[in-house]
This record gives sequence, C-alpha cells and structure tokens, in this order.
Amino acid sequence: MASLSFSTYYSSPSSLLLALNPKTPSSNSLSILSTSSQSQFYGLQLSFSTSSSFSLPCASTMKLNISAKVSKGDVPPAFNLKDQDGKSFSLSKYKGKPVVLYFYPADETPGCTKQACAFRDSYEKFKKAGAEVVGISGDDPSSHKAFAKKYKLPFTLLSDENNKIRKEWGVPSDLFGTLPGRQTYVIDKKGVVQLIYNNQFQPEKHIDETLKLLQSL
Repeated sequence: MASLSFSTYYSSPSSLLLALNPKTPSSNSLSILSTSSQSQFYGLQLSFSTSSSFSLPCASTMKLNISAKVSKGDVPPAFNLKDQDGKSFSLSKYKGKPVVLYFYPADETPGCTKQACAFRDSYEKFKKAGAEVVGISGDDPSSHKAFAKKYKLPFTLLSDENNKIRKEWGVPSDLFGTLPGRQTYVIDKKGVVQLIYNNQFQPEKHIDETLKLLQSL
C-alpha cells in the first residue's frame, strides 16, 4: 500500500505523472506514478513505499474553488497586515499609484525564490511604471525579514498568518486544494483590479504579464 507525505518544497514537476488507474476504470480514480521513491512537485514532496502508485479521487468528483472572490474590475477588500519589519501595512498607503500584489505559497522554496528574485531584478521597471510591488504569504514577519535580506528584495513582504486575507480574496489553491495558490493582482491608481494572473508552475510569467499591463496603462 502506498503512503503519501507532504512537505513544502518546489522544483520541476517533470518526474511526476498523473494518469488514470487502468486497474479500476469504473472508480474514477487518479494514480500518481513516479520513477523514484521521492518525487518533488512544486510544493509537495511525495514519498512512496515499495508500491509506486497512490489513488486519488478523480478531479471530476471533487469540488475545487477555481473562481476568485476578487475579480477584474473590483475594488478589493481592505486589510492591515504586518510587513517584514513588523510594521502595520494597508493598501491605502499606496493610494493614487498602481500596486502589483502577489500571493505566493512560502518563503525559501525554489519556485517562490525564483519569483521573488525576478520581481527584484525587474523592480526598476516597475518603479518606472509608477508601481509598487507587494508579496503576501502565510509566513511570519521574521521569516519574511530573513528571506528579504538573503535575496536583497527591495519590496514589501506581508505576513498573512492563518491565510485570512488569501481566503477573503478567494485565491484558489492548487493540486486538489493541498497547495496554496500563486496569484498576482494588478491594482490601478484608483484601487481597481485590472489583472488577475494565476500560474503555479511558471513563477516568472507573473512578472512578464504584470509589466505588460502596467506599460499599457
């Protein structure tokens, strides 16, 4: 019997195969097959026993929240969160200028590090477009502070402990609800959402898509 364990780790999903289980065609189950005993799937580490398959309910039988509560054209709900320095932060701080607000799963994971560094490397382009960049995850302020210091991140990181704001904004999860979603919002100077971009497995695409829109505003 296969066992499944989870840990927060991000890397290429190329070693993981999702396929219909041919032994039980009428059960609508999914089987996770791996050529190694430990497969890393963008935020999940899957550990298997001698049997290399694990059955999951078919996606058609599961209810997934795939539509965000905050939509394009909305003024998103206000919030107050602590930044990496423990100071209170609200979106009203940047009233009158565009904001790129991105939700990411966790500090110090390869996918999220790549995304943060890509925002860092393009930060001057965002500044030139008049926009501020803000990242949000469930990590605490001390984790954010260490993360920002290590990678020299010039923008604000907010601590959404217990994922309260993530839930209020309706940021969808990935992989059957087990993985916090990666979603970026572009909010214009009037406080209205102009773009929502979601792509868990191509973190750098968030930068390209948001810059494209900002440069057109």
